[in-house]
Amino acid sequence: MLISIDPYQVTMGMYVHAFKGSWFNHPFWRPRFVITDMDVLDRIRASDVEAVIIDSSKGKGPESKHPPAAMDVRGSPLPATRSLQSRSWSAPREKVHNREMEQARQIISRGKQIVTRLFDEARLGRLAVTPDVLTLVDDISRSLERSRSTLLNMARLKNKDEYTYLHSVAVCALMVNFARQLGMDEDRVRDLGISGLMHDVGKMAVPLDILNKAGRLSDDEFALVKDHTLSGRTLLEQCEGMPQTAIDVALHHHERMDGTGYPFGIGGAQLSVAARMGAICDIYDALTSERIYKEAWTPSEAIARMSGWTGHLDEKLLFAFMQGMNLYPPGILVRLRSNRLAIALPNGRRGSRAKARAFYAIPERAFIPAEDIPLSDHPAGDQIISLEEPAHWPLVDWSSLQDDILLNRYRPPHY
Repeated sequence: MLISIDPYQVTMGMYVHAFKGSWFNHPFWRPRFVITDMDVLDRIRASDVEAVIIDSSKGKGPESKHPPAAMDVRGSPLPATRSLQSRSWSAPREKVHNREMEQARQIISRGKQIVTRLFDEARLGRLAVTPDVLTLVDDISRSLERSRSTLLNMARLKNKDEYTYLHSVAVCALMVNFARQLGMDEDRVRDLGISGLMHDVGKMAVPLDILNKAGRLSDDEFALVKDHTLSGRTLLEQCEGMPQTAIDVALHHHERMDGTGYPFGIGGAQLSVAARMGAICDIYDALTSERIYKEAWTPSEAIARMSGWTGHLDEKLLFAFMQGMNLYPPGILVRLRSNRLAIALPNGRRGSRAKARAFYAIPERAFIPAEDIPLSDHPAGDQIISLEEPAHWPLVDWSSLQDDILLNRYRPPHY
């Protein structure tokens, strides 16, 4: 039986079926799980979700002194006690947020130390997948499960002097996030996390003065940099216990779908899913990081540029990456789970809360008044499910209509 209860009524042993309200207000990857951990319980109780939907047939039911409302999957009115209790939870929410920030900060700091050591060992030919590497990947995975935005946002904030090492930590986190979005099993998630951590290890064979050069590289210098993919393969092949996936990603993460990348100029079906994922994560973090020779782009700017590169990246995987980041290029035409056409809106400088402006009802094939929709990825919210071609829909003069919708000048016919 599905039952809606307030967050403060949740107890150990309950089976969470879904969260009601915006995805941004709850910090969990999975919409369905049994509560067996006190930290998870604290986070739910301190969250700002409207309600927690539990399944009493799969776990513990609510206590009788807090009678909940039985409901169907679409949800029912919230208990009246919510408004009386909500004000008391701002302090716990802040405490949980601060604790997650500190844990993410510690993971990133430890990740930098581990990557620094790995790269130093690579220079000496002693590279190995040690237990602390596996622990780091698992800790990153758990941190993302608790709150994906906290770790990913913090990993993006690196200065140019830290880039070489923290880039590997960030790509590790992005690969784990990406793999989870694609529904991969835990062993595959871990292998892809290790791949992100190791993808640039071949740069240890590149002279530091070239690697850290602020100006434009000469052709000969760029040729040496491109060789880091081949050097990475050699180093990782000699490393005991290294997943084959990591070798593949290190070798191919600079290839392109149209065959114009390096080191071999291969593309399309010749590139594995892991290599295509590695290319997306590597580019995204590079674009959103401060470098010696460039300022960081915002996540929205980066994803817009990446989506505009014809033939460079796997378009289907790039869309899945956008879904996993809840980040979309402003102005693109999309289809929502609510069966409406919409335009993705700018996220702002921080790129925090993704929204789309719905303007067309697909079942009725009719224009509707514009409505701004917060995007989420859990059952109670709306979500972008596909990118759409304007030519496939009755959208006359799409360029003008797009501008009108973005600039809030749009008025539907017959209204």
